Order: sequence, then C-alpha cells, then structure tokens
Amino acid sequence: MPFWAPDIGIDLGTENVSLYVRGRGVVISEPALVVLDRDDRHTVQAVGDEAGFLLGRSPDRLTPVWPIRNGLVADFDIAELMLKYFFRKAIGVSYLGKPRVIVSVPCNLDDVNRKALTEAIRYAGAKHVFLIEKPFAAAIGTGLPVYDPVGNLVVDIGAGTTDVAVISLGGLVVSQSVQVGGNKFDEALVEYLRKECSILVGNQTAENIKKDLATALPLEEDRSILVRGINQLNTSAGTVSFSSAQAYAALQGPCSAVVRAIRWVLERTPPELAADIMRGGIHLTGDAARLFALDRYISENVGIPVLLARDPGDCCILGIGYLTENIQLVTPKNKRQDKPSYK
Repeated sequence: MPFWAPDIGIDLGTENVSLYVRGRGVVISEPALVVLDRDDRHTVQAVGDEAGFLLGRSPDRLTPVWPIRNGLVADFDIAELMLKYFFRKAIGVSYLGKPRVIVSVPCNLDDVNRKALTEAIRYAGAKHVFLIEKPFAAAIGTGLPVYDPVGNLVVDIGAGTTDVAVISLGGLVVSQSVQVGGNKFDEALVEYLRKECSILVGNQTAENIKKDLATALPLEEDRSILVRGINQLNTSAGTVSFSSAQAYAALQGPCSAVVRAIRWVLERTPPELAADIMRGGIHLTGDAARLFALDRYISENVGIPVLLARDPGDCCILGIGYLTENIQLVTPKNKRQDKPSYK
C-alpha cells in the first residue's frame, strides 16, 4: 500500500470543478453540482456528471445544490461532501497519508471565506491547503512570465466572477474581482427575452443562445434564431425570432461591468507596469471569455490590445497543474520537507 497520496490541484468554479493529480494530469472535469433528497439532505442521489444529467429532469423530491457560488462556499457541508467524492474518484482511498491540495480562488477573497474554503477542503481529506488566485494560475497556464519583473494584465472571466489582476515577480500587484461572468450573461438574456419578447426561457436555453448567437459587438449582417419558451401573455408554449442585435443589446450591461473592472485596475497600476501592459496587451482567459467579439469590445473600450488565450477555459487548471508538479513554489520553507520527493 502506498503511503503518501499524490498532490492535487483544483480549479474550483461556480459551475465546474477540475482536478489535476500530480504525475497524471487532469483527471476530472465535472459540474460542481450535488443532487439531494429534498426531505433528507444526508441522502445524496448524484454528484458531478450524474447530477448534471439529472438537472432539469428530476422529480420534485430531488433538489439540486450548487455548493460554490461566485467563488464562495455557499453550503459548507455539501461542499465538503462534493470535494470528498471528487478526491476519492481521483486518487482512491488506499493511501495512509493525506494529499496536499492547491486550489484556485477569486481575487480579494476575504479571510472569513478563505478559512471556510480551507476548512471544507481539509475536512474532505487534505493535509495542507494552498490558495492561489485565479488570474495568477491562469497566467501560468497561458505561459506568461509571471516570475519576471514584467507587468502582465490577466482578465479571467468565469461563470460566477471576473478576476482582473496585474501580475509581476510572482505576485498580484493590483487586483479586482467582480461578480460578473457567464451566469450574468445568461441572466441578461433571460431578462431581455422576458421584458422585450414576453417569453420565458430557462438558463440552458440562454446558454445555447449565448453560444450560437450572442455577441459583444454589433454584427455587419444581423442573424436570428427561433427561441422556444413559455408565452407570458397566454401561458402557453411559444416561439419568437431573436436576433443578434437583440442579443448585443441584452449583454451590454455585463460587458460594460467587465470593462469597468479593467479600468479600475489600470488606474491603480504603477506607470512602469502599465507601460509593459501597453506593449504586451491584456490576456483574456476563462470559459465565458469565449463570448463572440468580447476581446475586440474590451480593446475598443480600453485602448489596449486584447489577446484571447488558445484554450481560455483550461488556462486556470493548467496553471494549477504546473504548480502541483512544482509544489515547492507554493509550499512554505518549513513545510517543504514534510514529504519525501517524488521520483
């Protein structure tokens, strides 16, 4: 029986959880969702992929729970249960020594929520927990020189939060986190359809519209699709034509909030680092950064070139994976010898 469990890296998002195991790579990428029995919260019906399949298809006696909301632990007990499930699925239970865990968190996370997240991960089975800010991990995953004396501006747009940070010499110089992300894009589309088109749709329909039609800038040739939902006027099934111009109008609120966060950070950036950013541009990561023309929208409003990462949704877990493979970069000196080195 092996003694020490391998180190684990976690990209803990509002919608998705990815786990990286040292020496094996990314082994889990599943919804951060747990389905419980409504009458007995101790009875778990499904976690992760299985829970995602049941979402919207389960009877009333089953309740879906998202234990992580906007980067915060919304339900401590369920978060612990979910993480314990993923740990067992990733590395099994045949180890005597508990793993060290590196986990990504939003910028500016307060001490209370840092402690809550740390305790949830420890109760789930971790020996030591190291918290790494999402834009720092995303910058590593993008391949930026985060440990050099050069300023790098990273904008990580996830499902629940947008994290903006200037990174230099292995740390965050200026950072800001706002609760705007892919979920806000979906909510904006749902609200626009309700108010302007008198039709009710669910979040999954809004997600499909965002992928197929939504844009941060007007298109030269307007496109449209048919959207099916519930007509508010007669409470029956209905269909409306929804155009890219309408989608653009619906998303102006959350897109402008992202730009305001970037400007806030730039206004507080030291001049020398600002000059580096003007030369190197803004690096856009996160799954919600895939919104069509969002990079050009930010560039036009901020006046700095914007570079979209090749795989924006994977940048954070790849950066966490690099730190997991080189855990001495985050381990305090007095703890670096508490485990034998790996071959």
